[in-house]
Amino acid sequence: MIRIFLVLAAILCQPAWSAAKQPLTHETMWLLKRVGAPKASPDGKWVVFSVTEPAYDSKDQVSDLWLVPADGSAAPRRLTATKGSESDVDWSPDSRRIAFIAKREGDEENQVYVLNVIDGGEAWRLTGLSTGAAAPRWSPDGKQMLFSSNVFPGAADDEANKKAAAERKARKYRARVYESFPIRYWDRWLDDRKLSLYVQPVEPGATARNLLAGTKLASSAGFDAPFTATGNDFKAVWAPDGKSVVFAAVTNRTATAHSNTITQLFQSPAEGGEPGQLTTGKDSYSNPVFSPDGNALYAVFNPNNDKVYNLDRIARLPWPRQGQPKLLTSGFDRSPGSFVISPDSRTIFLLAEDAGHEKLYRLSAEGGVVSLVRDMTLGVYTGLDAGGANNAPLLVANWESAVNPPEVVRIDPASGEHKLLTNFNTERASEIDWQPVRHFWFTSKAGKQIHNMIALPPGFDEKKKYPLVLFIHGGPHTMFRDQLVLRWNYHLLSSPGYVVLLTNYTGSTGFGEKFAQAIQNDPLRGPGNELNEAADEAIRRFPFIDASRQAAGGASYGGHLANWLQATTTRYKCLYSHAGLINLESQWGTSDIIYHREVNNGGPVWEQGKVWREQNPIRYAKRFRTPILLTIGESDYRVPLNQTLENWSVLQRLQIPSRLVVFPDANHWILRGEDSRYFYEELLSWLKKYLGAPAP
Repeated sequence: MIRIFLVLAAILCQPAWSAAKQPLTHETMWLLKRVGAPKASPDGKWVVFSVTEPAYDSKDQVSDLWLVPADGSAAPRRLTATKGSESDVDWSPDSRRIAFIAKREGDEENQVYVLNVIDGGEAWRLTGLSTGAAAPRWSPDGKQMLFSSNVFPGAADDEANKKAAAERKARKYRARVYESFPIRYWDRWLDDRKLSLYVQPVEPGATARNLLAGTKLASSAGFDAPFTATGNDFKAVWAPDGKSVVFAAVTNRTATAHSNTITQLFQSPAEGGEPGQLTTGKDSYSNPVFSPDGNALYAVFNPNNDKVYNLDRIARLPWPRQGQPKLLTSGFDRSPGSFVISPDSRTIFLLAEDAGHEKLYRLSAEGGVVSLVRDMTLGVYTGLDAGGANNAPLLVANWESAVNPPEVVRIDPASGEHKLLTNFNTERASEIDWQPVRHFWFTSKAGKQIHNMIALPPGFDEKKKYPLVLFIHGGPHTMFRDQLVLRWNYHLLSSPGYVVLLTNYTGSTGFGEKFAQAIQNDPLRGPGNELNEAADEAIRRFPFIDASRQAAGGASYGGHLANWLQATTTRYKCLYSHAGLINLESQWGTSDIIYHREVNNGGPVWEQGKVWREQNPIRYAKRFRTPILLTIGESDYRVPLNQTLENWSVLQRLQIPSRLVVFPDANHWILRGEDSRYFYEELLSWLKKYLGAPAP
């Protein structure tokens, strides 16, 4: 009896089977809560951020704003609870109210809403334009709101916009007519509407005034707000005295077929009137930010030259405007991803990519040496923001790694140590069988130092053998980061029992300007060689990799390189290519951006320089041998559908084992939950077919 009791006690003391760590599944990954970028209150007491609770059916997805004390003295609390999502949050100067964008019941477009987070109550709608509103920014005295809206040509007020919209809806024909490039961007056809700036008193029923209506600047053919993947954005800010606003605008949009776009800074009176130009020349200035003391205007500077890539620099303009901008980070061989000014206006804090991480740096607001606040060996920072008083600065950001979903953290500006303010996913992440990525470097045959990471499978055992899956990042001017990614999650790719190799080939950012520029005139061959060498080095370095079973592929530029591997090697059992070009020439002619490709390839396509002739995958079609999975979004205008169809035609003509998956509702990215789940099923099934069963 005693023996039975002891055995029973031992069983009861064991961890429950359900509590054991489990491999990452698509459901686990997809349903992790998504914590947005934090916004610090001016007084440094509060931090507001969004949290999305995903669902496979978009109707069931929830996204709300949350609030947490900046000192971490209490748990976050939900501020909003509506069916729609909120975005573009901005704090009022008195740190009592927030403005945000939402589309609520009765709204046909997004509008600006205001919520008192201190006294409580319901959010109320400030704007009511038929064309909607975006990017709200409080005036320094908290009495006016700056925002943007897409308007029809010549429409001076909302009645004119309503009339123009009604006329177009009543047309009996449907046609798009153009006289200049571009005609498409990312996943949408462009029309003649342009973004404009508005100012409206923060009072119910107040009328908004269009600051750019009737100005020569706004009516010029090349004027537009800078493009982003989700729309346009002036990045407009109030001047310190509240009498004007500063914004960034493109001045030569209609010339993008044959030159780089140029972005300049402009100043518009808050009462309306012709904007004045603050920066000039052939180089670009964007993302204006005023120092808290109002004595300086900072911006992102990027030169316009014959290089395919240039580092961003931080520029300083004394305010009121006088003299020429001063570049503050010329000696820093990294590109600031974002930056903020300390409350005392004496220090700039910035984030920059470096060898798989995004790290926090500081420099004097007057310029000087950029120094690392604290080195990091795990993860990245994003969404940096600042608030607080001179003697009590507040620095907040998102922090994440490949095994730590994003959370909001408070960073000590002196030590660089951070403290978690949220824990939405910490417990769930601890239940997943995954390990931090491992880093390694090697010297390529061309003499370059190449950085790599590997992701290991669940239940990893150093003594077993695992197939190698080479995953190639897009861009090319981006970097594999120690970060949790949804579209191409390292650990989900490794989950069947694969070692996933992540190589930062030539052209990657985070390794200096020359390294990123070196892909110019060598867009595929050089990086392709480095990928093969990286696989060789991983096999040599890690005995647990099975050299007889290798696969490779990627998306966007990673898809381009997968197709180049198809043309140049048979070492891989199979390949996979999402949104990859097969033909440099037809890609140039059908993409939404063309001049950049011309610069990268050494001249116009019709001149048939070496790159066009020697690094075009389709010219080597007779060498194609490797089975390949092709996937594409039908609304992808960056690497249009025709590229994948050309590839498919070649593969079918040559009778090479292949599979084509087209996502009608996807753009360059596969964003819908069920589409994403199906995509991973297709990809992992394809890998299993050619790599065989992983290690038991």
